[in-house]
Amino acid sequence: MAGLCRVATRKEIEAQGWSLNPGRYVGVAAGEDVSNEDFMEQFEQLTEELETLNVEARELEDRIASSAAKIMESTA
Repeated sequence: MAGLCRVATRKEIEAQGWSLNPGRYVGVAAGEDVSNEDFMEQFEQLTEELETLNVEARELEDRIASSAAKIMESTA
C-alpha cells in the first residue's frame, strides 16, 4: 500500500546503515489534486478549528491549574 507500508530487503536495510526508520523506506502516498481555492478554503476551516481547540485547551488548562491549587491548599 503506497505511502503506508513496504517490504524492504536486507540489502536495502544494510544500505541505510541498518536503520529501521520507516521514512527511509516508505514514500508519500499520491494525493488528490486540489485547487488553490479549495486548499485555501480547507486551510481556513482547519485554522478556525485549531483556534477553537486551542481556546478549549487553555480553558481546560486553567481549570486543571485551579483544581490542583485547591487540592494543594486542602492538604496544607
